[in-house]
Amino acid sequence: MASEILRRPFDAVLCDLDNVIRFYDMAPLTGLERAAGVAEGTTARVAFAPEVDLPLLLGKITKEEWVDSIASALSGQVSQTHARQLGMALANAPFRADDAAVTLLRRVRRHIPLVLVTNATLELERDLESMGLADLADHVVSSARVGVAKPDREIYEIAARRAGTAAGRCLFVDDRLENVEAAIALGMTGVHYHEPADLQKVLGFVLNG
Repeated sequence: MASEILRRPFDAVLCDLDNVIRFYDMAPLTGLERAAGVAEGTTARVAFAPEVDLPLLLGKITKEEWVDSIASALSGQVSQTHARQLGMALANAPFRADDAAVTLLRRVRRHIPLVLVTNATLELERDLESMGLADLADHVVSSARVGVAKPDREIYEIAARRAGTAAGRCLFVDDRLENVEAAIALGMTGVHYHEPADLQKVLGFVLNG
């Protein structure tokens, strides 16, 4: 057992949620954007601008207040009614868990700690429950709960402490390159995620053991 531990390149996995484990269906929003006469992706560009999005991710505003901000930012492009419809469609977009990624991570957790590290809203716990993932990880570090968001180094340090290991012994997985680069700057091993094969490859020492 001691030799097995020494061979491990990592002692914990820190993993993003959105676009790694959870994926959103934007088709309903796209249909509304088309009906409102705006380009596909307009709502998301407005909603995820830092001045609109960050207060939500830091737990300072509710999702309803976020929708208000989105509608206000869109008001110069569409009618007030359409602006609110678009904001609501984004905020309430249906989502699902990727079975392949979940299966891999559940297998990994049998051997080493798994911590979710996500820029999320105060509704995260409810969302995980709805996907049947409340027990997926050993710990969940949510930006809305800890008051700091990726790529701020503090959220990575919090996650490493929750994992019970040094940053240099953590594998960090995220779909956003800037978040991966921030983790690498702290000494973590980073994986820029595109598909489950990315996890399969780097975690082979556990999955194939």
